[in-house]
Amino acid sequence: MPGPDITRPRNKRAERVSFLSYAIWAGAAAAVLLQPFAGSAEWRVPQLQAQSAQSSTGQSASVDSGQPLSQSVPAKDPQSKSDASSPPITPPSQQQVPDENGTYVIRKDVDEVLLHATVVDDKQRIVTDLERNAFTVLEDGKPQAIVSFHHEDIPVAMGILIDNSGSMREKRAKVNQAALNLVRSSNPQDEVFVVNFNDEYYLDQDFTNDLLKLKEALEKIDAKGGTALYEAAVASGEHLKRNARLERKVLFVVTDGEDNASRETLEQAVKQLQEENGPSVYAIGILGDEEHPKRAKRALEIIAQRTGGLAFFPKTLDEVDEISRQVAHDIRNQYTIGYKPTNPRSSGGFRQIRVEAKVKGHSKLVVRTKSGYYAGTQAAASGAK
Repeated sequence: MPGPDITRPRNKRAERVSFLSYAIWAGAAAAVLLQPFAGSAEWRVPQLQAQSAQSSTGQSASVDSGQPLSQSVPAKDPQSKSDASSPPITPPSQQQVPDENGTYVIRKDVDEVLLHATVVDDKQRIVTDLERNAFTVLEDGKPQAIVSFHHEDIPVAMGILIDNSGSMREKRAKVNQAALNLVRSSNPQDEVFVVNFNDEYYLDQDFTNDLLKLKEALEKIDAKGGTALYEAAVASGEHLKRNARLERKVLFVVTDGEDNASRETLEQAVKQLQEENGPSVYAIGILGDEEHPKRAKRALEIIAQRTGGLAFFPKTLDEVDEISRQVAHDIRNQYTIGYKPTNPRSSGGFRQIRVEAKVKGHSKLVVRTKSGYYAGTQAAASGAK
């Protein structure tokens, strides 16, 4: 099923007149071009305004409980049409390895669950010298056999989501610079896209590692309105899952307030981000002037913790740049651990994950990875294409 479209709108009436004229002139060939893409999220040519996922109103479990969150209705089919020259969508995959030319490609293993984990010691220093036998993976409390293990700086597919609401107007210059320095400090083969969001959310630059293009996208500042953080995160996560060529996926989010414009709830957003093959979320909350700072902080902490990322809350705007470099360092020093769950993924459901690490020379190690995932959602997404 297609995900929400997050491109900037253009004149819809002009589009219809243009397409109708072309249809009369080109006949049957135009009919093929006018067919909507089913399941495509290739948004390199801006078309229609974003369509938000419609959420259910049923009861949900507490976010703090660590249990499965409430179901939500899948996103409506976007009404936009894709560029006929867009490349086919790469199907979701499970491993990323270099080919003979050193370029990272995806190798598919539908039975394997991959975890990307950061390990820190009791002084919060990243530990980078562990071997496979130092790790234990538990799914729903049951030990799992590790079948693959890597510790290398492999590129990631990353979405940069920047709050474009009215309260961010004076903050955007420093935030934009920090976002660019995040890219500069990251793997040069990373593929990055930019989404600016307020009441709506827009894909202002699709996947690229061109700093100039990213800078231009970040400078599309129209600071006004509210904050639809949850909807922007869910739509960006879907874009990563469907279109990223790289297996490792990250969202980097900067906001200065609580979500006040999404139709998604926090519970529904977390559930969708925790779908299989979902991204890790790194969030910066600049909450000094926020009306409900505790509530906004808790929401960002939940999203980051459940997806294996981190949430930061700088006291001043000047700290944001250093945090962005810290995020890049964290991402580049992760372990990739693969296992085949003893409970078949085809049976679906939410799976809780815990990873432990023990080795001589370290009294206490903490492993940070996603807290769980919803099995079977990746296969379902592939079948919908």
